[in-house]
Amino acid sequence: MQKVVILDFGSQYTQLIARRVREHNVFCEIYPYNKFPGGDDISAVILSGSPFSVRDKNALKIDLSGIVGSYPVLGVCYGAQYLADYYGGEVVPSDKREYGKSHIHFEKSDPFFDGIEDGSIVWMSHADSIAKLPDEFEVIATTKSIPVAVFKSKTNSFKYPVYGIQFHPEVSHTVAGKDFIAYFLFKIAKCKPEWSPHSFAVEKIKELKSELGEDKVILGLSGGVDSSVAAMLLHKAIGTNLHCIFIDNGLLRKNEFEQVLESYKGLGLNVKGVDAKRLFLDRLKGISDPEGKRKIIGKAFIDVFEKESKNIDGAKWLAQGTIYPDVIESVSVNGPSVTIKSHHNVGGLPEKLNLKIIEPLKMLFKDEVRRVGKEIDVPDYILDRHPFPGPGLAIRILGDITDEKVRLCQEADAVFIDELKESGWYDKVWQAGAILLDTKSVGVMGDERTYEFVAALRCVNSVDGMTADWSDLPHELLGKVANTIINNIKGINRVVYDISTKPPSTIEWE
Repeated sequence: MQKVVILDFGSQYTQLIARRVREHNVFCEIYPYNKFPGGDDISAVILSGSPFSVRDKNALKIDLSGIVGSYPVLGVCYGAQYLADYYGGEVVPSDKREYGKSHIHFEKSDPFFDGIEDGSIVWMSHADSIAKLPDEFEVIATTKSIPVAVFKSKTNSFKYPVYGIQFHPEVSHTVAGKDFIAYFLFKIAKCKPEWSPHSFAVEKIKELKSELGEDKVILGLSGGVDSSVAAMLLHKAIGTNLHCIFIDNGLLRKNEFEQVLESYKGLGLNVKGVDAKRLFLDRLKGISDPEGKRKIIGKAFIDVFEKESKNIDGAKWLAQGTIYPDVIESVSVNGPSVTIKSHHNVGGLPEKLNLKIIEPLKMLFKDEVRRVGKEIDVPDYILDRHPFPGPGLAIRILGDITDEKVRLCQEADAVFIDELKESGWYDKVWQAGAILLDTKSVGVMGDERTYEFVAALRCVNSVDGMTADWSDLPHELLGKVANTIINNIKGINRVVYDISTKPPSTIEWE
C-alpha cells in the first residue's frame, strides 16, 4: 500500500497533518526530518513546520536531492521556507510576526485551489517570510501581509510537482484546510484513497503471520481498547501461539482485575491473570517523582513478563498495545517531538529480557484503533471503555504511593465512573477519572474538624488523545459525585473539577 511520508521538523502541528491525511483514507507515517526512509511505496512527501528558523545556525536541514524530483512534495511553513532557502531563495525576518487568521488571494489558477474561494481564511504562524523565490518556483497566492503565501515549481523544474505554503492547512482555523490537503493528495500527488480500518486489519494480520510465523508471543493485556485490539489482531494471525497475561499491579480501578478477566471469556484468547500487587507497590514505596514512577512500573512489568515467559516454552516476542500518541510523546530527535513524558510501553526493554518487541498498533490514533477493533469483531463493551493510563493510578495519585492512597483513589474513581454510567454521561465523554492530590485541606464533618485529602475529577472529550477539551458536565451531576465521595469515603473531604484543556495541560496530571 502506498503511503505519504511526513518529515517532522518539530512542529506542534505535525501529528495533525497526519490526522488530516488519514481522514482522506490515505495512509501516512511521520519520520524525524533526518530519517527519510525512501522507497517505491511513497506517493508523496510533506515537510512539516518547525519552531526553528531556516536562518538559525542550528536550523534543522537535510539534503533534498533524493526527495524533490523523486516524489511530489508539499512544504508547510518552515518546510516551504526551507525549500526556498535550499534552492537559493531569500528568507528574511518579517517586519512583524504573522500569527493568526489571514485571507489568501490567488495570483494564478491552479488545481491546488480548485473549489476554494479566493479570500478564504487561512491560519498563519511564522516569524520569517520568503522575500525572493528561487528560479525554479513561482508565486501563486499572496496575503495582505506577505508576498509569498503559496508557491509551486515551474512546469519543467522537477519531474514531480513541488508546492510550498506559508499557512497551516491542518488546523481547524484554516477554513478550507481539508480541501487544500485533499487537492494536494489527489490532484497534485495522484494518491489513491486505499487506507481504511478494514484494509489496515487485513494487511496487518497478513504482516503478523509473515513476521511471527510459528513463534510464540506474550502480550500484556490491560483490559483497555488498545491492548484488546492488539490481542485480537495477533490472535487472528497466530491463534493459540499468543499468550496473554493480565497483571494486577495494585494500581487498577476498583474490582477491575476480576471484571477484566471476566470480560475476555468467550473471545478465544489465552489469558492468565497474575497477582503482582505487592511487587509493584513495594517498589513504588517512597517514590514521588512522576517519571520515577513510570520507570519503576515499566521495569516491574518487564520483570513480571520475564518471569512469566519462562513458563511459556519457546516464547520469542513481547507484544504491546502502543499507539501513535504514545510514540509521538515519547520520542525526541534533535528538536522534533519534544519529549513530554515517557511511556512504560514504548521500548525500554533491557538486554537481559530475551524477547523481541512487536507493536501492531503503533501507527494508529485512538479513534482508528476503535474502528479497526470493530472490523475484527472486538465486542463493544471493550471498545467503548474509556482509556486508562498504562501506569494506572500511580499517575493519578500525586506524590508517593501507599496502600491507603490507592484505596482512596479507587473508591473516589468508582463513585465518579458509576455516576457517569448511571446518568448516561459515560458514553458521551472520552475519558474520566479521579485524581488524589498530594495535599490536605481543612473541613468540618458534623462538629468535628477534619484534615483530609483533596480529590480532583478529570473528564475530557477528545477524538484521538492528541488534543482534549474538558467536559461540561451538569452541575447537578458534579454535585452528586462530590457529595457521595465526601460523605462515603473517609479520608477525602474536598472535591474539585479540572477544567483544563490539552494543550497546554495533559489529560493525566502526571
